[in-house]
Amino acid sequence: MKTIVLAYSGGLDTSFCVPYLRERHGARIVTVTVDTGGFTKAQLKVLATRARKLGAARHYAIDAKREVWDGYLTTIIQGHCLRGGVYPLCVSAERTTQAEVAVRIARREGAKAIAHGSTGAGNDQVRFDAAFAALAPDLEVLAPIRDLGISREEERRRLAEHGVTLPPKISRYSINAGLCGVTIGGGETHDAWAYPPEEAWTATADPASAPRKGEVLVLSFQRGVPVALNGRRMDGVRLVTALAALGGRHGVGRGIHLGDTILGIKGRIAFEAPATLIAIAAHRELEKLVLTAHQQQWKNQAGEAYGQFLHAGLAFDPVMRDLKALIASSQEAVTGDVRVRLRQGQITVEGVKSRRSILASRAGRYGESNRLWDGRDAAGFCRIYGLQARLARAAR
Repeated sequence: MKTIVLAYSGGLDTSFCVPYLRERHGARIVTVTVDTGGFTKAQLKVLATRARKLGAARHYAIDAKREVWDGYLTTIIQGHCLRGGVYPLCVSAERTTQAEVAVRIARREGAKAIAHGSTGAGNDQVRFDAAFAALAPDLEVLAPIRDLGISREEERRRLAEHGVTLPPKISRYSINAGLCGVTIGGGETHDAWAYPPEEAWTATADPASAPRKGEVLVLSFQRGVPVALNGRRMDGVRLVTALAALGGRHGVGRGIHLGDTILGIKGRIAFEAPATLIAIAAHRELEKLVLTAHQQQWKNQAGEAYGQFLHAGLAFDPVMRDLKALIASSQEAVTGDVRVRLRQGQITVEGVKSRRSILASRAGRYGESNRLWDGRDAAGFCRIYGLQARLARAAR
């Protein structure tokens, strides 16, 4: 019997896919829930029970938070990858990791096809399809929700016929939680003038009611990777989790991103990403201390390109290895400590130190004195520095 592996979130769309794929293709269905930071143990247990009730022959629950950290989030931090200058690509990294894991399970199960529950309206269909095509071009890719164009009401009706009733969402928002942060769609996000009310936010406190004094933390980096919080060394997943809790308590990390989708239309989402945004702010300041101006310029361009391709579902294009190698090479000296204050929604970098600092006091004080040149050197430099502009102006 043909085996189909389904990337299974346990929501309405992927739940509908289990009996539909089994009946439509006469296939053995294997469901895979990939935890990239959005599930509790209790939730994973519920999803496993639901998958079996729907007719899945086998169910996997894979913890892939470490893969998100090692594979993508460290580079997002090092590259300051913020879509539209604000949004830290939460969903892009998670969907790519989920696709990778689903392909691994497909190989283990000897599957002939692999499926996802994305609709035909959003970015995720592209990310899953592109990843599957790159990693498993021999497997048939199935997307029932996209192909059928079925309504959610019809999905519920057909599931009820199989004895499965999913509670309707009380919230009018679509929430996606993961290691990188939380995204919030629906409601006011569809109106570029509107702003979500307080009840729409799930992972951060209201900045106005957060502690007035705020809190100071020290984030330590080694070769551009956060390795310790307040002097306590942690692995990446634990550190991000702890940092998210700290930031959330102080209302840090909220934002709205309005930009271009892969399909070419405009899209708008709200997000809460305290850990990622704190880490990027701290890392940026440390880089200013230890990298040359040219290193910063070209690394930032590489980070911008990396973020664009990751968002667009092109994580497996060879150029991503090249960009990641350049970014990683630039991080050799990015080791040190950054002191950050979190206060009522604001991230303020108060201080930074490193043994690799280029801000050497023995060279002089900016705007006051120096020891590397004298006044004659400075005067000659100033005469030459604007020479082309002077010549061009005279010629015109």
